[in-house]
Amino acid sequence: MPDDFERMWGDLAPVGRSASSGGYFRQPFTSPERELHAWFGEQCTARGLRIESDDFGNVVGWWDIRSDDPAVLTGSHLDSVLDGGAYDGPLGVVSALAAIDLMRARGVVPSRSLGVSVFVEEEGSRFGLACLGSRLAAGAISWDVARSLTDRDGVALGDVVAGGTSSLLAGVGTFVELHVEQGRDLVDRGTAIGVASEIWPHGRYRFDFTGAANHAGTTRMEDRADPMLTYALTVLAANEQARLAGHRATFGRVSVEPNGTNAVPSKVTGWLDARCATDAGLAELVAAIERQAAERTEVDGTSLRLTAESVSGSVAFDPALAAAVAADHEGGDWPIIATQAGHDAGILSAAGIPTAMLFVRNPTGISHSPDEHASIADCLVGVSALADTLERLTR
Repeated sequence: MPDDFERMWGDLAPVGRSASSGGYFRQPFTSPERELHAWFGEQCTARGLRIESDDFGNVVGWWDIRSDDPAVLTGSHLDSVLDGGAYDGPLGVVSALAAIDLMRARGVVPSRSLGVSVFVEEEGSRFGLACLGSRLAAGAISWDVARSLTDRDGVALGDVVAGGTSSLLAGVGTFVELHVEQGRDLVDRGTAIGVASEIWPHGRYRFDFTGAANHAGTTRMEDRADPMLTYALTVLAANEQARLAGHRATFGRVSVEPNGTNAVPSKVTGWLDARCATDAGLAELVAAIERQAAERTEVDGTSLRLTAESVSGSVAFDPALAAAVAADHEGGDWPIIATQAGHDAGILSAAGIPTAMLFVRNPTGISHSPDEHASIADCLVGVSALADTLERLTR
């Protein structure tokens, strides 16, 4: 089993990797991500798993069992953020396949069907909406709305995938997602495995600041209507508001028009990622940032339009399921911890499917970066932990 995991991990390592940064570019429906999906299909076939896909690009490999009991589903995603790390998503898929291998090596025969899933566009790195594939599979967003989402080149989702319906989640009674931890909680606790208690609410918001283009040399500072200045002060305001309340606020993407070195810009668009411990806290944080941005437009002679592109409410995972997954392991119970990152597991939980998450320790604490990491030793502990969990749930 260790050889199987390491061999699979080695197969994925070069796909979509940047030679310059070492990071990954595995955006949905691009060649690297499609190559990974083809690899997943080959792995399922090699294990005798029945492959089922929906009209949105989501895929499940089923270990079919003749039973009327609800199925158990595990898995994650294979797409990445721009210049992302190797582990976010693929670790859950590879570990799920390796867990099935381990269960079979143990002689385990489940009493209900067990599936390994790959959901598309989890990161929202191409079409702007995180967990898009699982949202479509769960009916949390309609195809009529999703099909018009566009990428940075103006290509619509409906132009790259047929769309329609999904029945992948029909008959699923439980979902378990293994994921690399995106933080240092497990490092600080000195343990390799944790179990999720909740996902913080989070949202993505587009701030469009409009001013007046002008010459960088001949326009006096006091005569400018510079949206870059308004944007910059808004970034600082977001940082201050988040720090004061223990929230998260990040402007990680910006677009400038006309984007010239010697011109005052006419428009600056910045995307805010905001996360808080409560839904009320999220609303208050964004309102405070918007208020300070609006006040700054009065000073700069600019204007603001704020658009909430996606907002996901807080998710509390089934506490009884989390406790059962965390309990009675060699060395004691696994810790139950909150996560500030969004996951497909949150979408399925919100859709009414009892859901649990396992985290594997990340020694750097860094994620969405080429420096994201997990040791092979901890990954193998994760495979064993996932196999133990699936065995319990499929008895």
